[in-house]
Amino acid sequence: MKQLYDDVSFRISKIVTHSYSTSFSIAVSCLDKEMRKAIHSIYGFVRFADEIVDTFHDYNKKDLLTEFESSYYKAFKEGISLNPVLHSFQITIKKYNIPDDLIQAFLKSMKADLVKTGSYSKPEIDEYIYGSAEAVGLMCLCIFVNGDKSRYEELKHPAMKLGAAFQKVNFLRDIKNDIYDLERGYLHDIKISTFGKEVKDKIVWDIEEDFTVALTGIRNLPENAKLPVFIGYTYYLKLLKKIERTPAQKIVTTRIRINDFSKLLLLIKAYLSVKLRLV
Repeated sequence: MKQLYDDVSFRISKIVTHSYSTSFSIAVSCLDKEMRKAIHSIYGFVRFADEIVDTFHDYNKKDLLTEFESSYYKAFKEGISLNPVLHSFQITIKKYNIPDDLIQAFLKSMKADLVKTGSYSKPEIDEYIYGSAEAVGLMCLCIFVNGDKSRYEELKHPAMKLGAAFQKVNFLRDIKNDIYDLERGYLHDIKISTFGKEVKDKIVWDIEEDFTVALTGIRNLPENAKLPVFIGYTYYLKLLKKIERTPAQKIVTTRIRINDFSKLLLLIKAYLSVKLRLV
């Protein structure tokens, strides 16, 4: 009957994924069943940690995150947890031999959010992006290559660039909330008062460079993983282009979004591009 609990745990991670991100859920649904379960478990772990840091303002965040981390390692050691998200995550970590340094890098970035306010230095931002985005992308890459170490090394750099691009787009999209509500400046030396077209264009150019490198990796992904990753790439590139067209003054007051109809068109375009082997 242990298998039943395993299945329930993965289903709960799937519910977490669907509840927090419709767009991501659609992309993940293009994977085969086993990969889909594994990615849901990673998302559940990452989302819960992020919620502790960014949402649970009326609670002791440091204690909650410490407990979350220790509960994971206890689950990993014992092979079971009564927290279904942690239970499914530890199964995935073991099945795909995901290195612990990736988990530690992610948790380090989450912990930084608990103590850091104001602007991040360039080295701090680079380290934060690695932990919060690139390391998560590498966890997913471990699943996509299914233990093929040579392919992992080949795709590692483009995967990191894709994660970095996603995170930087999020920084631009959420700049108002990050600075005003969370009191964090993730973009180096950027203040609302000095954020203008020249600064925005420089950041956009940097992200476009990341996307260019990332696309080379997407082209070489295993066929059964290429579509969902390309969907994410297409969505975030579209969001970046919309941000590029939006005046800087509006970005610092409004969260830029892609409407549902445009998302559907992007999904169709990405599907055709992969199926027709244009990617």
